[in-house]
Amino acid sequence: QGQLSILQEKIDHLERLLAENNEIISNIRDSVINLSESVKDGQKNPEAINFSQGSLELFPSASVLLSVDSEDCLLASKSGSHSSDVQMLDVYDILPFDNPDGGVWKQGFDITYNENEWDSEPLQVFVVPHSHNDPGWLKTFDDYFRDQTQHILNNMVIKLQEDNRRKFIWSEISYFSKWWDGLDSQRKDAVKRLIKDGQFEIVTGGWVMPDEASPHYFALIDQLIEGHQWLERNLGVKPKSGWAVDPFGHSPTMAYLLKRTGFSNMLIQRVHYSVKKHFATRKTLEFFWRQNWDLGSSTDILCHMMPFYSYDVPHTCGPDPKICCQFDFKRLPGGRVSCPWRVPPEAIHAGNIQHRAWMILDQYRKKSKLFRTKVLLAPLGDDFRYTESSEWDQQYQNYQKLFDYMNAHPELHVKAQFGTLSDYFDALRKESNLDEKSSSSFFPVLSGDFFTYADRDHHYWSGYFTSRPFYKRLDRVLESYLRQVLLSNKCIRAAEILYSFALVQSSKSDKMSVFPSVDNYKLLTEARRNLGLFQHHDAITGTAKDWVVVDYGTRLFHSLMNLKKVITDSAHILILKDKSAYNYDTSTPFLKMDDVQSSQDSLPHKTVIKLTMQPRYLLIYNPTEQERFSVVSVHVNSPRVKLLSPLGRPVTVQISAVWDGATTVSHEAYQISFLAHLPPLGIGVYQLLEVPGSEAVLTDYDIYMSGRDSVQEKPDKIFKIKEMQNSVDNIILENSYMKLWFSGMSGLLEKINTKEDGKSHQMKVEFAWYGTTSNRDKSGAYLFLPDGDAKPYIFTDLPTVRVAHGRIFSEVVCFFHHVTHTTRLYNIQGLEGQSLEVSNIVDIRGEYNRELAMRISSDINSRNRFYTDLNGYQIQPRLTMSKLPLQANIYPMTTMAYVQDTGVRLTLHSAQSLGVASLKNGQLEVIMDRRLMQDDNRGLGQGVQDNKITANVFRLLLERRHGTDVNEEKASVSFPSLLSHVTSSFLNHPVIPMTTYADSGVPEMLNTFSPLMSSMPCDIHIVNLRTIQSKVDIEPSDEAALILHRKGFDCKFSNRDTGLLCSTTQGKVKVHKLFKKFQVESLTPASLSLMHSPPDARNISEINMSSMEINTFRIRLR
Repeated sequence: QGQLSILQEKIDHLERLLAENNEIISNIRDSVINLSESVKDGQKNPEAINFSQGSLELFPSASVLLSVDSEDCLLASKSGSHSSDVQMLDVYDILPFDNPDGGVWKQGFDITYNENEWDSEPLQVFVVPHSHNDPGWLKTFDDYFRDQTQHILNNMVIKLQEDNRRKFIWSEISYFSKWWDGLDSQRKDAVKRLIKDGQFEIVTGGWVMPDEASPHYFALIDQLIEGHQWLERNLGVKPKSGWAVDPFGHSPTMAYLLKRTGFSNMLIQRVHYSVKKHFATRKTLEFFWRQNWDLGSSTDILCHMMPFYSYDVPHTCGPDPKICCQFDFKRLPGGRVSCPWRVPPEAIHAGNIQHRAWMILDQYRKKSKLFRTKVLLAPLGDDFRYTESSEWDQQYQNYQKLFDYMNAHPELHVKAQFGTLSDYFDALRKESNLDEKSSSSFFPVLSGDFFTYADRDHHYWSGYFTSRPFYKRLDRVLESYLRQVLLSNKCIRAAEILYSFALVQSSKSDKMSVFPSVDNYKLLTEARRNLGLFQHHDAITGTAKDWVVVDYGTRLFHSLMNLKKVITDSAHILILKDKSAYNYDTSTPFLKMDDVQSSQDSLPHKTVIKLTMQPRYLLIYNPTEQERFSVVSVHVNSPRVKLLSPLGRPVTVQISAVWDGATTVSHEAYQISFLAHLPPLGIGVYQLLEVPGSEAVLTDYDIYMSGRDSVQEKPDKIFKIKEMQNSVDNIILENSYMKLWFSGMSGLLEKINTKEDGKSHQMKVEFAWYGTTSNRDKSGAYLFLPDGDAKPYIFTDLPTVRVAHGRIFSEVVCFFHHVTHTTRLYNIQGLEGQSLEVSNIVDIRGEYNRELAMRISSDINSRNRFYTDLNGYQIQPRLTMSKLPLQANIYPMTTMAYVQDTGVRLTLHSAQSLGVASLKNGQLEVIMDRRLMQDDNRGLGQGVQDNKITANVFRLLLERRHGTDVNEEKASVSFPSLLSHVTSSFLNHPVIPMTTYADSGVPEMLNTFSPLMSSMPCDIHIVNLRTIQSKVDIEPSDEAALILHRKGFDCKFSNRDTGLLCSTTQGKVKVHKLFKKFQVESLTPASLSLMHSPPDARNISEINMSSMEINTFRIRLR
């Protein structure tokens, strides 16, 4: 019977494959016929194929089918088959998460040892002095530097030189570089000597010690490069170990980035106390951290997890904080800090040294029993320590006496000394023969992550995943701009790439002296550093004082404005037909962005483009590496509009009203929307003009008023607006992919029907409130401590619901008291028509101890499993566990989260980092904002009451899965589909519209600027093209860093009608086929942050990348 059913399954599977193949063949046949017809008619430009009779069936059928080689599917099909010794999902499954009293080590257990254990091999102790300097938290970055940090570093130079046995480590280059700039050459030479002699070590060496939950991997890499490049230029130093004592939970993405940077070791501290105890009992606190997706061991990095509660001195010498505190000599009687256990330290002298040495040795021995070797790490430091010269003396002199005593008494079997982090790891590797052994068998291999963190009781740090969401959103706009312009992280990438192209262009066309390359490079550098600063674990997390948040916001905003200038300046020179006509004049800019943000804490708004009979140029920049059809919306001052494509052909335009509030039509502006066809990383030049009779299509409106005042409209009443009462009848929107049902009462989504398979799915959107517990400890900036399950968002009056029906998009907008919720459906073929755009404008400024969540409930049978991304880089499966409190089941989401069963997957794509959960079967819930009136006792000393009106933007994608089985659902790894990857990329890198300032006398422009030969493969993302700084000054060199990421994807999804205008190529890209406008002079591989070049590094002609890898190349273009 069993054999028969297996046979039947196989036959069914073959029949499905056959049907799909037949479909594929017929699609290819149609495509070939269509293409050959279009070529016969002389239509070689895709635009000519796509825009036929003003219809919106805009894609040639050639792009209907996505071509994916079966080899490209191997990673997803094999992943999860490898074995780690420790898989964190299994650990969470077996842990009871109880919290018994462990004695002096409250969250652990009693540690005992045998005195003769060290007779044959003495204990080696490395005491590592450090000072944890937050670049902003209770004070701003500049205030901390002025009051504390500069004094710490000044004292370091003096005090380390007094005794060559003294050591010190430092991690934050944001502070170090500011200090360095004020030094004379004599002190600079002294620092270099201390580094050379091994007394002073830079650990990690990033711009900051970043949070690991909210940042996107673009920003994590960028701040590493900024720090490492600074170190190379100024000190010639290459860090080799990671040091992360304060981020609130740890991500394997960071482990991967450090490994690819060339690091061998890393250290982490803030991990759930139950996990620490579990690892301590099994001596697995030191392990090789391997990526979930790694089928080999190339991502393994040696990781040390600190065993106790904190990185301060009471919790680092051993298990008993009462005793360890007595060896923090800053707390000697008479000082400003004391020991909470009420037993103060004693200065070491001849009369107490024997007793004191035994006391601390006992702690060292007990701590060492939690590890596998006889090499022990004992950090010695805390926040902003070693500010005063006296503290250097207290700590170093007293410890040196202890070391001298211990080392002079062989019967103690200990060798104790000051050390750097590398001293510790070098000794550890030597003792465990790691560098001699090819296998890593001495230490276990671990895969997975360390979220969500709890430091005691049920105090889970899941609140900060959402805290201050306005700035989490602004961060991503800047990134896109540093790489582009809509969300803060986004601007940097766009500016970097366009600037790199413009720099090459200006040198080719003898305009180098005119193009503001140096000024703009300084703006870019400042933006990189401001973005880097914001990745700090008290910045993007939303866990700083109000005025510090304003300081961060002002820096991001300032850089956003500057990057807009870099983008428009760069686009200016790139788009001119005759480069000799290029003229740079700050008083009369050539281009401007189409949106304006008036302050660091306000939402951007569209500027109104004034139309005349003369064409006005509208440039659209596509910051993604794929050819793209995207709907673009701009505001104009007249509905009598005509839009011409880059080839001068009329383009179909939808004209919509611009609304002031729910029911008032603006008198000043109209929104025009159209489908732009843009080359990868390129610019399309459109023309806007006013005409007597426009052929544009008007949007029609139904407004459900529920008895309110009628619509305020212009006298000319050009729009058809129907006023109605909210009713039990559904509102229906549909396009060629799906049909949507919305409640006629609330306007919220209820059901989706996918047309590919004709199936309907429940898809209920609701809002809900969380309160905070009535216990003494309440929610704050860090902690989420709710008062039970969320309560439904109840509205006493029915909301106004505004439904727009248009040729290019339709939408339903619901106006609630605390949130304006929009669901938009694009009526277009291709990528943007396949998902829903969901946005919320959230305003909870009048609330008291409440948090607002958006919940999507579906009929997907997800069996308590869901999936969240880590840093936009990889997917981590999650298990909602009933043995844990609600707040423990909230996880960070940077770009996406999904639920699935064997038939479908529902993905929520996000343009900002927020906390997400799946508390019931088939459900996704995202916490959008939180307003809390009290401190949560983690040092901040305030609640979160500086809420802003905040925009959250999402895309909701429902995909059909095939060929899956139930066992796959239990795998430790998962991947998005290609469609999902590109959807996320389009959401996080929106197109950038720019207009010319003048409407006449504009020099002739190219129709398009198209730098790439063709779209990059669908699975290869250009993370950045970052111009490298020259060795001398803050100015550009002729070299750039090209950073590529080959994304892992799951092939078990329908690949019909995806609208992806790219294919996959097994990770291979021919270098000479990369660029059209520029020649690649050289391309050589480098480590991720450019610190190292492989020994055999040479100019390569083909890029060959493995799935999931991020590779950096040094590139010269001309």
